Amino acid sequence: MKARVHVTLKTGVLDPQGKAIQHALSQLDFDGVEGVRTGKVFELELTDTDQTHARERVEAMCQQLLANTVIENYDIEIG
Repeated sequence: MKARVHVTLKTGVLDPQGKAIQHALSQLDFDGVEGVRTGKVFELELTDTDQTHARERVEAMCQQLLANTVIENYDIEIG
């Protein structure tokens, strides 16, 4: 079973990498980009066969390692 975790900064948390990318896009003449927020994606290969159990385990992984829940949100896809 596969799981994909999207981790993004919470609203209001400064994103200097996003600002740098926005600036670079502007320098490359990509107009109309009003904002860029960065994040990360984790793709996990799990041995679980039960989606509920897999989601619970990935949730624990996010809480303990994959996301800094003070400043980041995460979204889990199981499939």
